[in-house]
Amino acid sequence: MVNRLKPLLTHYENSCNQAAIYFFLVFLNKTKNKITMLKETVLKALNKQINAEMHSAYLYLSMSAYFEDQGLSGFANWMKVQYQEELSHSLKIFDFVNERNGRVILEPIASVPTEFNGVIDVYEKTLEHEQKVTEMINQLMDVAVKASDHATQSFLKWFVDEQVEEEANVNELLDNLKLINGQGNGVFMLNRELQGRKFVDTTKAE
Repeated sequence: MVNRLKPLLTHYENSCNQAAIYFFLVFLNKTKNKITMLKETVLKALNKQINAEMHSAYLYLSMSAYFEDQGLSGFANWMKVQYQEELSHSLKIFDFVNERNGRVILEPIASVPTEFNGVIDVYEKTLEHEQKVTEMINQLMDVAVKASDHATQSFLKWFVDEQVEEEANVNELLDNLKLINGQGNGVFMLNRELQGRKFVDTTKAE
């Protein structure tokens, strides 16, 4: 008797599992549909910023390679941490777009310079680049405001604050380099100090 019931019980169990999976998928789809979709203008701007953050990472890794070639491992380490930070920024936006039921479209990353004229030149270009990124973040915020997308505005406040810190850090380093004319023992002392910089993923702290 038990043996004859086994196929029926197995069929019943499989049917229950299939029904549970079906209702779960229906629930998931309804929940997803309740999420406010990103407007096309905002989505396009966010995708553009993902590309910009990846480009920043590529630039800083190029600068790190330059410093390694110059025997300045501390400066190379500082730039490698910058590279890691920019990657985390791009992933933060990537995840946000997906959470908002948007589609991430990855475009080709533009080429970056590989040769520089000393440490001061590198950090002048770094500051110039960070100022450009700040401008892009501000423009992205403007797009979100125009679209009345309050969720994206709230999300972007983190990047606005981050850029203030980014520019301040680069400015401080550049000022120190200019004080020592970007050469001599001062550079080697600063190089030793920068070896201690560690990557901390601040995007996960929120």
